[in-house]
Order: sequence, then structure tokens, then C-alpha cells
Amino acid sequence: MSKALDGIRVIDMTHDQAGPSCTQMLAWLGAEVIKIEMADGRGDRSRWLRRDDPDLDSYFYLLLNNNKKSTTLNLRDERGKDLFKTLIGEADVMVENRGPGAMDRLGLGYEDLKQINPRLIYASVKGFGGYGPYSDYKCFEQVAQATSGALSCTGFDDRPPAMHGAGVGDSGTGMHMAIGILAAIVQRATTGTGQMVEVAMQEAVLNLTRVRFTGTLTDGTPEPRQNSHESRRPDSVGGLFACAPGGPNDYVYLTMPPDNPGMFKAGMQAIGREDLLDDPRFADPDDRAANIEDLSAIVANWAASRDKHTVMKAFASKGVPCGAVLNTAEVLDNAHLRERNTVADVQHPTRGQYPMIGCPVRLSDSPVELERPPLYGEHTDHVFTNLGGLSQTDLDELRRDKVVL
Repeated sequence: MSKALDGIRVIDMTHDQAGPSCTQMLAWLGAEVIKIEMADGRGDRSRWLRRDDPDLDSYFYLLLNNNKKSTTLNLRDERGKDLFKTLIGEADVMVENRGPGAMDRLGLGYEDLKQINPRLIYASVKGFGGYGPYSDYKCFEQVAQATSGALSCTGFDDRPPAMHGAGVGDSGTGMHMAIGILAAIVQRATTGTGQMVEVAMQEAVLNLTRVRFTGTLTDGTPEPRQNSHESRRPDSVGGLFACAPGGPNDYVYLTMPPDNPGMFKAGMQAIGREDLLDDPRFADPDDRAANIEDLSAIVANWAASRDKHTVMKAFASKGVPCGAVLNTAEVLDNAHLRERNTVADVQHPTRGQYPMIGCPVRLSDSPVELERPPLYGEHTDHVFTNLGGLSQTDLDELRRDKVVL
């Protein structure tokens, strides 16, 4: 079977997380993604940030660059710039997340490249977008969370704001960008021309946070902080419940609204307390709401003597939403994710075998495969002889001059 994005060529000028998460998604879906790295012997800085071994690519890099090709170019050398433009001439998409104005200063901005290839979709990830009072400011995950409203409404009222553990600023922006690119590809089929696609990190996180603005729109007041341990409803059995043996992640998250009689019945069946179905304290939604502390205590006492997997299975198998708090090591060994190949072992020429997190998107008629990330400059010869029209003699000369590595 063909892959969904077979025939789509992407020039990947991204680094760190926001851009690479976008291009990795496109690569998973079948696009040919050619990663252009600096010809400085180091490449994408995610290769060496958070390294556990000075001679190996970091897991930070490995998590974000599956299914891609890697080549190198010195874009400050005119020959390197010309090679880049040659690749652009045959590309469908170019994605970059460099600092504000960096591509324009190189003469490789949207207006420059669309002259070379009018069908090019030029995708630009920026912290705050290409215009506006913040447009010259740089941005990282924490800054995007801070300026979007997400940080202000996360945590405990009596403490400073708490960061989200998930990369909503970086990977969240990357997923928004992937959507924009796919939309532009569809539109190009009608118009015949490409366009610029821009996603600002601040705005991507704002979009992910938008439901939290319900209260502000209702009464004009800022949304208070809410931590993930609390139920959104004070009259609901919900939140984190401690389980045996009492370790730092021995919890389940459970929600059982009082106004859902079927959910209440299923929950009582899960813990073997069908007798409570006739208890006057819990006879109807109003009674359950009024006695919610008693009901929560019954559930908590039952859960406390059982491990989190047992508790999750007991409730979830009865139709009550309940999830064990899995730490990152447990996730990599999780039988459900392993069976679905969302976590799968890959073989790497320098790292050997290790577990990798794969694509969360499933397509019935298009295989989504997990391939290892490329070594630094691994595909330089292949790319520039097949797409750049260079001979081996040309490449040798460019290597001597450090235009490519």
C-alpha cells in the first residue's frame, strides 16, 4: 500500500522540538523529509543537548527525527545557498523555525523562495508570529505557556503557576503546523500555487487552552488556578485516588459524576458495594452530591489497598473513566501501547536497540511505519547527487571547503 504523503518532498530547516515534531509527523505519514543541518560538525543542537554520552546523538534528538534523511549545508557560503535553492526547486514544502528574520537575512525568505518555486509551501514556526509588538521576541516552551494564559491557570492557588509536563508549546505548535501544511497541500491541488503557512507558539498554546477561558468570558474575571488532582466539579467523585503500595505515582485518576445513575451503579459494582445502591445517602443525584465526601471516602478506602492497575481495570471495565498514573518508564513497557506499536523497539547503528515512541495517527489504507532517525549528514551524498546534480568530485571539493560535511 502507498503511504498517505507519498510523493511529497519536505525540506526540513528545523531544530529543537517545535519544528521537528511537525516534520516528523509528515515523515511518519509518508513524506520524504530531508533535514538540512548546519555544516559545523554538530548539526541540530538537539543532537547534543541533554546527551548521556558525548559520542552519541541524544535521546532528545532521537525522539523527534524518525523517518527523515539528514544532510548538511553551510548556507553562509554562496555555493551552499545555491544548493539549497536547487533543492527548493523540486520541493513541495519547506519548514523552518529559525529566529525572527533569520531566513530573510540569508535571502531565503518566503518572497525569495516563491520566485524559485511558486508551488512551494513555506511553513514558518515562530514564537509570536511575523508581525505584532512581540514579533521580534524569541520563544521557548515555557514562554509560550506563560504568554498564552495556560501557565496562569495551572497549579495551586497558594503557589506559583505550574508548568505543563506535556510539550504543548513545542509539539503542540508542531501539530498545528502539520495541519496547516496539509491544508495548503490540498488547496494547492486546486490553485496550483503554494503559500506561506505560519504558526506562532503563543497562539497554538492559546488554542489548546481556549476552554479555560469560559469563566473569563462569562464574568470577566481571570480563570483561577486548577491543578490536575482536583475534579472540575465539587459535587463529583473525581480526582486522584491513592493506591497500594503508596509510591509517588501509585494513583489512579477517576471521575464518577453524581448525576449519572448508570455511572454510580457501575462504580459500586466495580468495588463490590452494590449495597450502597439502596443507601438513602446516595439515592438520587442530589443525595449523592450532598454526601459526596462520604462517597469519595468509600472509593478511596477501597482503592488504597489495591494496586493502581487493579483499580483501573475494576472501574474501566465497568464503563467508569479511570486511568492509572503511569510513570515514563511504565509507559515504555505498557502492554497496550506495545501491542498497538505506539511504543516499539528500533535498531540504531550507534545506539543499538531502544524503545521509541511512534506515530499516534492510524490510517486504514496507508501504513505508518517507525524508522530510526538519521545520523548526522548520513544522506548528504544521496541527496546532492540525486537531487542536487553533483558529481562525487563536486562533493569532495565542497567537503574540503566545508560547504557540506
